[in-house]
Amino acid sequence: MLRFLLSLVLGGVLGLGVGLYLGWVQFPVEFVNSPISALDPRYRDDYTVMVAQGFQADADGVGAVQRLRVLGVENVPEYVFQQAERYITNSRSPQEIQALIALSEGLGRTSPLFDPYRPVGAP
Repeated sequence: MLRFLLSLVLGGVLGLGVGLYLGWVQFPVEFVNSPISALDPRYRDDYTVMVAQGFQADADGVGAVQRLRVLGVENVPEYVFQQAERYITNSRSPQEIQALIALSEGLGRTSPLFDPYRPVGAP
């Protein structure tokens, strides 16, 4: 029984040592700068909302389009428009929806779905 326990402990220590050596020395993790276009769709949506909120603050449509082109989207106004409609359909945060609507309308795209989210008195 003692021989079994000694073998078990020795095997565990040896396995841990080899595993640590392989993980840290022989094959360490290599961090690679991935392009923003490789983001998961959820994070792409978050990025688009952040750009839309920036547009609300500075009304710079050209800058917003440039920031969204890095996502690899061919038609940025259509992309923002579709995301705004998707956020409305999925009942997302009203602040996020309003930011996306502002950006979409700033890029020349509008929809009747946007009407309930416009501020009172806005055209």
